Amino acid sequence: MNPADLDHAILAHVNAKAKVLEDALASDVICYFGTIHPQITRPFRNFVEEVKKASSRTENTLTIVLRSPGGSAETAERMVSVVRHHYGTVNFVVPDHAMSAGTIFCMSGDRIYMDYSSALGPIDPQVMSSDGSGYIAALGYLDKVTEITAKAVLTPADVVFLRSLDLGKLALYEQAKNLSISLLKKWLVVYKFKDWTVHRTTNPGVPVSLEEKEARAEEIAAALSDNKRWHMHGRALGIERLLELRLEIDDYSKDENLRVAIREYNDLLTGYADRQNMPIYLHSHHTETP
Repeated sequence: MNPADLDHAILAHVNAKAKVLEDALASDVICYFGTIHPQITRPFRNFVEEVKKASSRTENTLTIVLRSPGGSAETAERMVSVVRHHYGTVNFVVPDHAMSAGTIFCMSGDRIYMDYSSALGPIDPQVMSSDGSGYIAALGYLDKVTEITAKAVLTPADVVFLRSLDLGKLALYEQAKNLSISLLKKWLVVYKFKDWTVHRTTNPGVPVSLEEKEARAEEIAAALSDNKRWHMHGRALGIERLLELRLEIDDYSKDENLRVAIREYNDLLTGYADRQNMPIYLHSHHTETP
């Protein structure tokens, strides 16, 4: 078969699966695979505009199927502004993983769908390396500086390390950390906790105050940004660990119809995007943008 014909056949099948998933979730569905990179901001905006214009659904709801290793928190913030401009409700499905800035992006959702094999990650902010070759995790540098400067006596290696540091970059790392935490606190309160109106476990039936929502959001943000707790940037945090943080997750593990609809769409599209070696891929059955 001609490779172009094969690609066309695969995408036709993917589009059919996307429509099934839209009906299962009662929403428009798009996927985002790849790094959350500043260069995607404009294509993402145009893509969402096209999907919204082409859709005939009336729910005013968007579901984003997300697979991401992370990226820029600032870009995630701009992407949230785009989807929230066009949709009243935005949900996320994480069939595989959404790490770092991907986790931050998810926290802007009204609902987060995961199954037993899905994972989010610590919100260790990532900043572009000095040579522009890619993103590096910032909290490791900040933790190391804190560790060394707390010593009573510095070793020669400590002195060499401190002299090699760029204070401007350290300030940038600190700003990135603070931004990640502030975004989580804001989005959790405004979106994820908007329907949390009464207590269900402690003080059942008692109304939940704004201050209590803010306190819960701060607890979650602090936990997800605690590098010492998770030990490494790429630590996979499954549903059980997220529930320990008292973050509500929609577990579709035992919902056979929804699980099949998500996996048939995600797995086929993931395989296609990986085979095409596309670092970032957007898809809707209305349009797709490599």
